[in-house]
Amino acid sequence: MEVINTIGRRKTSVARLYMEPGKGEITINGRPLDNYFQSDVMQIVVKQPLVKVKQDTNFDIKVNVDGGGLKGQAEAIRLAISRALCEADAEFRPALKTEGFLTRDPRMVERKKYGKRKARRSFQFSKR
Repeated sequence: MEVINTIGRRKTSVARLYMEPGKGEITINGRPLDNYFQSDVMQIVVKQPLVKVKQDTNFDIKVNVDGGGLKGQAEAIRLAISRALCEADAEFRPALKTEGFLTRDPRMVERKKYGKRKARRSFQFSKR
């Protein structure tokens, strides 16, 4: 099996992933997972698809992630890992689909409109 290349997005974060058979090492931007995400919650979010299909020690994963905050990056990586697992073995798809790991979260920040203070917030109204 060769290297599997997938992409995951969330808000403004983009994660490009390269997965190959290995010992279960996850490298993000050249740093180990526990070094890049100090929070245990973010580490769990990244590993969720691997744990769900019991493949957390079978693949080496390298990720280049850019943009957004840490939570958006973690969820972008989760989507990329889920897509890569589906490419590796089609039997993983139903389990990942029921958990919602294959759905791209479409919510983005709404742009600011002219004549408004923010996207929808108006300036304070003064009657006199």
